[in-house]
Amino acid sequence: MVKPRSPLLAVLHCVAVVPLILVSIAEIVHAGGNAGMSYDFYHQTCPQVESIVRKTLLPVFMSDPRSPAAFLRLFFHDCIVQGCDASILLDNNNGEMASGKNFGIRNRELIQMMNSLLEVHCPGVVSCADIIALAVAFSGGPCFDIPLGRKDATVSSFLRADAELPSPKDGVDRTLEILSSKGMSIEESVAILGAHSIGVGHCLSIVHRLYDREERHKDYNMDDGFEIMLRLKCPYKVPLSNETFVANDLTSLVFDNQYYKDIVGGRGLFTIDSEIALDPRTVSFVKMFAEDQEYFFRSFSMAFVRLSSSVVLSTGEIRRVCNRVNAY
Repeated sequence: MVKPRSPLLAVLHCVAVVPLILVSIAEIVHAGGNAGMSYDFYHQTCPQVESIVRKTLLPVFMSDPRSPAAFLRLFFHDCIVQGCDASILLDNNNGEMASGKNFGIRNRELIQMMNSLLEVHCPGVVSCADIIALAVAFSGGPCFDIPLGRKDATVSSFLRADAELPSPKDGVDRTLEILSSKGMSIEESVAILGAHSIGVGHCLSIVHRLYDREERHKDYNMDDGFEIMLRLKCPYKVPLSNETFVANDLTSLVFDNQYYKDIVGGRGLFTIDSEIALDPRTVSFVKMFAEDQEYFFRSFSMAFVRLSSSVVLSTGEIRRVCNRVNAY
């Protein structure tokens, strides 16, 4: 039985809980046309990369237990827009961070901190995109090997972010459309949503479910007591502060399968959470993950590698500073 994992435990002692999926993961990478990636990509050029990332994350997780959720969201928002290429880290007026859909994105500066340390030991070798992927892999939950060898983008567009990132109002149709475009199956799509197991949701992304009559008509799955709690946490249709939030599930600091148990019971925080617990295409996977945490961990591991290996750049760069392109 695979136990829930805290972020601190994952950094201190990382043991692969799903060793049998390595062959399947290799097939994912090859099928995605990213055969240049490998598990030992930095074995010769920067063998200490994982050790440096782990040591940097340890004090971060001790001081901010919400950091793993922030890394997961950073990873997801980067990969959905033009692939896992660290384009979300670029600072420019028209870049992805100018999109309102990237509200609340955190930890970009921590990726840069790890980049600065790696530049001392292995200058010009490790991409910022790979640092994001490693930060997530060491953030708790199932521990598994990930292929490395991504390159960094030289462009970033808020227009693409606006068009391609999901909205808080998106349901199953739009979510499956987005994730299937990355080569993900329905099972993998439901599994990657398990990232909602940790972290919080801002009232700004929830209030439409509480106070919009049209949206409320859809929420026939919301538990009455849960709705009362949400109204107490988010009492205004227009939140007075962007900092008001609600925990994603009952164990929001631990990566486990509580998220699926909650949404089966009508305690889904976001629109997509409630809908996947009802839609005939997704409900069977929701119930399986709620009943079997190990099965969820295996599926999440496959989904993570699928997403992180989609649309990897063949031409890009290794940024020396993560928030700007290299000067040549």
